[in-house]
Amino acid sequence: MQTTCSGENKTSVKDWVQAQIKEEENEKYLIDGKDFIDDEKINNLLEANQNPSKEKIREILKKAFDIKLLSDEDTACLLNVTDPELKEEVFETAKQIKYKVYDNRIVTFAPLYLGSKCVNNCKYCGFRASNASVKRRVLSMEEVKKETEVLATKIGHKRLVVVYGEHPETDADYIVDSMKTIYGVKEKVKDGCGEIRRVNVNAAPMCVADMKKLHEAGIGTFQVFQETYNHEIYKQVHPEGTLKGNYRWRLYALHRAMEAGIDDVAIGTLFGLSNWKFDVMGMVAHARDLERNFGLGPHTVSVPRLEPAVGTEFDWVKNWVSDDDFRYLVAVLRIAIPYAGLIVTNREKPEMIRSLIDIITQRDADSRIGLGSYSEAYESGELTTQKEDKQQFMLGDNRSLDEIICELADLGHIVSFCTAGYRCGRTGKKIMTLLESGREGCFCKLNAVLTFQEWLEDFASEKTKQIGEKIIQKEIEEIKQRVPQDFSENVYEHFIKAYEKIINGERDLYF
Repeated sequence: MQTTCSGENKTSVKDWVQAQIKEEENEKYLIDGKDFIDDEKINNLLEANQNPSKEKIREILKKAFDIKLLSDEDTACLLNVTDPELKEEVFETAKQIKYKVYDNRIVTFAPLYLGSKCVNNCKYCGFRASNASVKRRVLSMEEVKKETEVLATKIGHKRLVVVYGEHPETDADYIVDSMKTIYGVKEKVKDGCGEIRRVNVNAAPMCVADMKKLHEAGIGTFQVFQETYNHEIYKQVHPEGTLKGNYRWRLYALHRAMEAGIDDVAIGTLFGLSNWKFDVMGMVAHARDLERNFGLGPHTVSVPRLEPAVGTEFDWVKNWVSDDDFRYLVAVLRIAIPYAGLIVTNREKPEMIRSLIDIITQRDADSRIGLGSYSEAYESGELTTQKEDKQQFMLGDNRSLDEIICELADLGHIVSFCTAGYRCGRTGKKIMTLLESGREGCFCKLNAVLTFQEWLEDFASEKTKQIGEKIIQKEIEEIKQRVPQDFSENVYEHFIKAYEKIINGERDLYF
């Protein structure tokens, strides 16, 4: 009989927390009884690689085009660049690598918060258990359906990151039920269907048995952010006795996910808790240990910065990350973990996201992080306001999906709503091999055009549709020019027929 960490008979939050953590599931991944983050080694590497030469940096940048994970030493060298000219070369290399792997595509998504109850007391988080300023609840399945209907039929999203508080009411069974509910929403929209085609999950670290439940339910990417890799600072901001207070249970969450069959996992750091250079080194080490154990690194990398939260003091923070340092660390991560999707969210202001758009691959749009906020906004007509007492933190960009897509297209980027790779089995090691070789970009370019045209037909304003179709025609011409080097004549003809079918009302066509 399969065991589980969740269960029906939880007598208290304390009992539930204790039942979650199964230290024996981490032991197989330890090296000589230690985890893979060596604070002293990281600090020594950063110290030893101060003031790297131009020759050294240029050698590293050249190696980066192999689309392989950088070494710790090379990453430390990049992090220590101070010369403005060299920094510009780092930014330019990051742009070129992004284009080599992902072309000019940007993927959009929306966060969907389903629970604000949490057993943790993280010093920086608006949802911490001791914060009386936040209203607490967990959405019912009917409410989940209602939120999804707005996201899928009013806004036009195709993928979500569903966020759950770490609490017994949002355990693995609840997550599975909510995923099924979300995938079950299919509503007529013009010629198409409003539906969510990929559900990514941001939730508490789980045991392998519970991870298997999520895998069987059709999870997309599983996200667990370490927040900070610095052992001491992690301990300071995550009180002992809480679920999140166990550093290693969180650190190896994605190892357990992969063991359970979830091959797309996501790492992230909350920049501002620790020294940003240290945490970039930690993320690279995390990717390396996943590669060591599974031959596969993270599917995506997220880089949130600390943001104000209602009822939360931040006078203790000593590591705020400046805008210039933030831009630079994003560029370094693009080079250091070159195969991974790189996500910057609406925590950041529009001007910051614009400055990084040539480097990143994903951003959210039309985001609301209060429980029930999507349906509430559309029912009230208050589409530009957010309620602080329902939010985990403050957002920097509240623009609509249509506005953001219009801007992206005007800047020369095509928004892809494609989920074909996942449905065709191009996940895990398969997609990583294709990304490293550049071949996945061929599939994605075709699918980006088809899915973007589909979205323009069903959801775009007239202005956005006009600007969007200009970029589509540019993409089609480029595809034609790449025949027969990247696309056969047969593939091109099939693509054009599929494109025409989309315009004539057919939907969900892909390669």
